[in-house]
Amino acid sequence: MAEVIILGSADEAGALAADRIAALVARTPDPVLGLATGSTPLPVWAALRERGVDLSRARGFALDEYLGLPSGHPESYRAVIDREVVAPLGLDPALVRVPGDDGGPVATAGERYEAAIRDAGGVDLQILGIGRTGHIGFNEPGSSLASRTRVKTLTDATRADNARFFASPDEVPRHCLTQGLGTILDARELVLLAFGATKAEAVAGAVEGPVSASLPGSVIQLHPDVTVLVDEEAASKLRYADYYRLAWAHRLDHSAG
Repeated sequence: MAEVIILGSADEAGALAADRIAALVARTPDPVLGLATGSTPLPVWAALRERGVDLSRARGFALDEYLGLPSGHPESYRAVIDREVVAPLGLDPALVRVPGDDGGPVATAGERYEAAIRDAGGVDLQILGIGRTGHIGFNEPGSSLASRTRVKTLTDATRADNARFFASPDEVPRHCLTQGLGTILDARELVLLAFGATKAEAVAGAVEGPVSASLPGSVIQLHPDVTVLVDEEAASKLRYADYYRLAWAHRLDHSAG
């Protein structure tokens, strides 16, 4: 079972996730981080900035990238990662990758990205969000639980959710490159965040439902080290919410002698 922590706000969740990253950096000054985009991880990046965590030696791999946007488009995930993570947190841009950023053929971009992650030693900690359809990364319902980085077609629901970042819904790309569910599971630690009532059904399915390609986020149940950080609204459909609160309130202090 994932460790589910129900918190009072997105800022509290972001602070806890930032503490996990800070602890990783203390152990490993050059960690490999899995970077998510969108509004969900923003509290994590804000909390890291407040803590002044030194990420100058960290390497980063983004979960996904749109296909078809012109170079330099402000909503490409390369631009978003640079704007929201790399610049404010002091990462070295040369050490941060997004799928397909090497300029090679799209048809083999997935294989090249997988090789780059392997060459870096694998991802130490992967930050995740979850979509209303239960997708993580851009792994839409029906994605193989063993999938690797590849081209995917975005659902209308996902495009509608992301339309707020574009001038027009028609500008949202139809295709993307995304790490696969199998790729995500290779990370040594997963931290999934979700906020708001619109995520409640997806969170409940991912944490407590059957593991199924119909709800890609449920694949986290197969990982040995996963933490799910949610606010009260996102936790509202969790059957065992009271237990999760009890477990967190009575957690062991592993730092005690």
